[in-house]
Amino acid sequence: MNQLQTKGCVVITGSSKGIGFGLAQAFLQKNYCVVLSGRDQNQLNSAYHQLLKQFDASKIHCIQCDVTQKIDLENLWHQAIQKFNNIEIWINNAGGSTATLDFKDISNFDIENTVKTNILGTMLGSQVALQGMIKQNFGQIFNMEGWGSKGEWSSGMTVYATTKYAVSYFSKALVKEAKSSPICVGTLSPGMVATDLLITSWKNGNVQNWKKMKRLFFFIIDPPEIVCQYLVRKIIQNQRKHARIVWMTPWRLFLRFFQPSYWKRNPVKDTDLEHLGH
Repeated sequence: MNQLQTKGCVVITGSSKGIGFGLAQAFLQKNYCVVLSGRDQNQLNSAYHQLLKQFDASKIHCIQCDVTQKIDLENLWHQAIQKFNNIEIWINNAGGSTATLDFKDISNFDIENTVKTNILGTMLGSQVALQGMIKQNFGQIFNMEGWGSKGEWSSGMTVYATTKYAVSYFSKALVKEAKSSPICVGTLSPGMVATDLLITSWKNGNVQNWKKMKRLFFFIIDPPEIVCQYLVRKIIQNQRKHARIVWMTPWRLFLRFFQPSYWKRNPVKDTDLEHLGH
């Protein structure tokens, strides 16, 4: 029996696309079993069949889940346990964003959906995972940081950044609550990643906001494959009860200034952002 069969699997919310899907691929490459989840069953089916081209079906399981509904998250936990016996890692990745518009122009629906998914979804997912992992006496829970976690601001991102600031505070508070348990509570900071979420939010936003940030974003945006492989490697290696795993460290950013390729590249090539604002 290998280490994976002994320790369990990885559950990733919001993993039918974007960073969540990239994390799933990276864990499967490391011979972990992965439970994908998302609201849209068709997207889940598509993600599943895409992964089947590279990996053994016995290591992949998909469960429809709305992270704003605790009953869905409890079902996600129980089905993952039934399939793989226990859960080694739980990642609250599911997230949403409004279009990058001024706050006064954003609909109530978009505000509510982003707040519920990013904050409530993270809190409920953490609660379900923590309760379950305390019973099994081991496990790691990671919450996803984002623009705003450290107080960053840019035009059009007020709602999203506010939710990520809240997630950052919540994660720190949960670390303190869980300190007497064997459970690790940590955060993942992927930086700016070229996903559908990022592209859609800027494409549907105020083009002037994109023009203001375009030069900076071209310098720091990275493809999900590289970022997710790094995050997964650090998660697997982690031995700390509290871990903040960061892709775009100040040192990495500093080194980029001396690499001409980063000044010339176009990380949104062949996407809807490539010619936005031209």
